[in-house]
Amino acid sequence: MAKVLALFTAGTSRGAVESQPAVQLRAGCGIVGDRHYKRNAPPAEQITLIEAEAVAAYNREHQQQVEAATLRRNVLTEGVDLNALEGREFMLGNIRLRGIELCEPCSVVGSLLAGDLTPTQVIRALTGRGGLRCEILGSGVIRVGDAIQVDQP
Repeated sequence: MAKVLALFTAGTSRGAVESQPAVQLRAGCGIVGDRHYKRNAPPAEQITLIEAEAVAAYNREHQQQVEAATLRRNVLTEGVDLNALEGREFMLGNIRLRGIELCEPCSVVGSLLAGDLTPTQVIRALTGRGGLRCEILGSGVIRVGDAIQVDQP
């Protein structure tokens, strides 16, 4: 079963990322309390998801121990191919989302994870598995453990 493993928010740009047991989503705005929350937020800036499997693969391939929160995405998922949801609607708990575009890694993430790898190598290693940017189509609360349901095409 596809599900939510963790939820993260950061109150300010480049601020500390905090784990949350639940978050409130507002259609067209984002996650209440998150740095990107605002009225009429662009669809691609409302919420971001990343697969636990992608984080594990990165760690395995590069002998790292990167925590999912370091990647600065809002939702850590398990059991769902997020790349396949680009342009599609799906349910995150009881909230409908639409996948807008892949959330490719940026220079901020590259710099945060740099160490044995350069920021450019980090970005290259995460390209195509950096997550998904989504539009929030309904309002309500999502929680760790909520199911992710994908409509059949």
